[in-house]
Formats: sequence, structure tokens, C-alpha cells
Amino acid sequence: MITFRNRLPALPRVAALTCGLAVTVVGLSACGTEEDSVSTDGKNAKTATSAEEMGGMSALVTAAQQEGTLNAIALPRDWANYGQLIDGFQDQYGIEVKVENPNGSSQDEINAITSRKGRDDAPDVVDLGSSFAVGAAEKGLLAPYRVADFDHIPETQKDAKARWYNDYGGYISIGCDAERITNCPKTFADLLKPEFTGKVALNGDPTKAGAAFAAVYAAALANGGSFENIQPGLDFFAELKRNGRYASVEPTPATIMAGQTPVIIDWDYLNVGYAQKLKAKGVDWQVEVPDDGEFAQYYSQAINKDAPHPAAARLWQEYVYSAEGQNTYLYGYARPALMTAMAKDGTLDRNAAAKLPPVIGVPSFPTESQQAAAKQTLARGWREIASG
Repeated sequence: MITFRNRLPALPRVAALTCGLAVTVVGLSACGTEEDSVSTDGKNAKTATSAEEMGGMSALVTAAQQEGTLNAIALPRDWANYGQLIDGFQDQYGIEVKVENPNGSSQDEINAITSRKGRDDAPDVVDLGSSFAVGAAEKGLLAPYRVADFDHIPETQKDAKARWYNDYGGYISIGCDAERITNCPKTFADLLKPEFTGKVALNGDPTKAGAAFAAVYAAALANGGSFENIQPGLDFFAELKRNGRYASVEPTPATIMAGQTPVIIDWDYLNVGYAQKLKAKGVDWQVEVPDDGEFAQYYSQAINKDAPHPAAARLWQEYVYSAEGQNTYLYGYARPALMTAMAKDGTLDRNAAAKLPPVIGVPSFPTESQQAAAKQTLARGWREIASG
């Protein structure tokens, strides 16, 4: 049995405020008011950088419940177990989570923040590929906020100013339908073999999607590149495309079942999720973390600086970084950012952790400047690959 560290207080639920009159004029606020974000002693969530600045967790919960809504974006229910995480938050606090564009990219999230500034339908929170989080912070789009366990998040996985911090992640892996592929690939080098013609799929556009961006980085490491040099990764995918190995199909369980994407380069937690989901349908989906391009990356939580529900946004962060929230990611085969700290204090679900694909050594991560430079290289080079 797990004893949850830092579990958030289960206070009596407050029903979400409702509007007495329908709002029919475009551009007017719907139901939220400035007072919704203010605690009983006058603390304002819009500027709070910690729960303490709101007067404590109880005050933060009350202010969030008065707002009654959390606007999220690009959170598929079957991605890293977000469905259970969302349900857990709603059940505990009675706050409705509205998820827009669940299959959107990190760039879509940033676009929503910038294009809807001051609107009630702007995202409150975002879950970004780390390179996109760095860029959003540099543009002044994110609010600084230190969750209770901020100090336990590894230094390499958080912004010193607390504008973003990693929540979960994993390793780039190669998933393979062993019923359709005689010898499943185990390395990036294997993917160049003629037997994989038209069979290798990538999860999205690397200039827009964090998973695809990381896949190019992993390919770079497998081909003589480094965190400072992603070009060999671009060269690798150009060769895949030139030799007909690359399949320009967005992978899903349906494309796997149809035989359109028998090999997928994606996060290990997504590939393991495919394996569990498709096992009952007779698909033997094997997952390998390639040792010639072992690349780990995490997604990052952040709060929109102009969040329409600032208290709910901050409460969501506290829930995500509670042991309950972090273990929920683990149940979806993702590696929580607080995994090491939780393993030490006994709050990590070890049975769930044992189901993750084995990896060698301790992960290292590119710096903010290295990621920014890699994005610039990708922006110049991927368009040519995609159109070639």
C-alpha cells in the first residue's frame, strides 16, 4: 500500500459558480470575476508564486473552487494516463477540467496563449515539450510558481525562476509489430535496412511536436551528433526519406492494426501503452530503447501568465506534483519527474516502476541554449526533408 506524500487536503467541495444570465455578446467574460481568484484574506492568485502566498493550501483550494473551471489544452486522455489524472483532480476538488484540442502540439498550446490573451477561453495551464517551455518562458508567457515539492525536482529539470518544471517523461524508443516484422529493429542503425521500406513512422512534425523533436535528437546521438549538434539527426531522417524507409503517417493504434505503421519511433511510455492496449487484439508490440541513441526528455508543466483561472491553475500544479499525481503518470508508463525523490521516501509505486523498459545509466539533458539552437537547425532543415 502506498502512503502518499504531500497529498493535497480534501476540503469540502464548493459548487462551481454559475451565471444567472446567458452572455450573448462576443468578447464579454462568461462567469469568472476578479474576486474568484482572491483568497479570504485578500491574496491574489494572479500574482501568487506559491501556495503560501495565497495564505496556504486551504485558501488556494477555496479560491480555485470559486473559479470552478480549469482550461487545459493538448491533453489526450490516453497520453501518459492524463485521463486518470484529470478525473482525479475533478473528483477531489469538484473543479471542471475543460480540455481543448486534445491531440494538439506544443506549438498549438503556445499559439493559444498568445492569440487569446485576456479571453476566458485561454489556456490556464500547458504541458509543453521542454524546448517549447524554454521558448515560452523567454517570451514572457509563463507565470512563476513554486509547487510544494519544487526543491525535489532535479535541477536539470526545472527553470530556476519556476516558470516551468518537468512533470513526466521517458526515453525515445522503437516500437515494432512482431507479427508483421520478422526481425524487429533495436537500434537506429537497424532502421536503415531495406526490410523497413515504408514502415518507419514518426510521431508528428519535429518543429511542432516534442516527441518528434526528441526523436531527431536521439537519431543525432546515434550518428555522431551531440546535444550541441542535432544536424546528424536531420541527416538520418533525410536518408530514411530518400531511401523510402520513412512512412508519412501519424501513428495511432488504428494505424498499427491496419499495418500502416509497423515501426514507430516514439516515447517509451506511448509505445508500452500501445503494447498493453493492443495485446488483447493479438498484436505483439515490442518496445526497445535503442542503446545507440539513448535520449531522455520530459514534458514541462507551466501556467499561462494571463490564465483566466489563476487559482485553479496553481492548484492543478500542486495536484500534478503530489505523490498521487506523479504515480498517476507512472501508471501510464511515464517516468515522473519526482521519481527519484519518491523512491527514497517510499511513496513511489515500485510495481508500476518495474514495468518500464530498462535503460542504461542516468539520463542527461540538453541545456536551454542547446535546445534553442537545435530548434533553429530543425526549422531550417526539416522543411526540406518533408517536401523532398
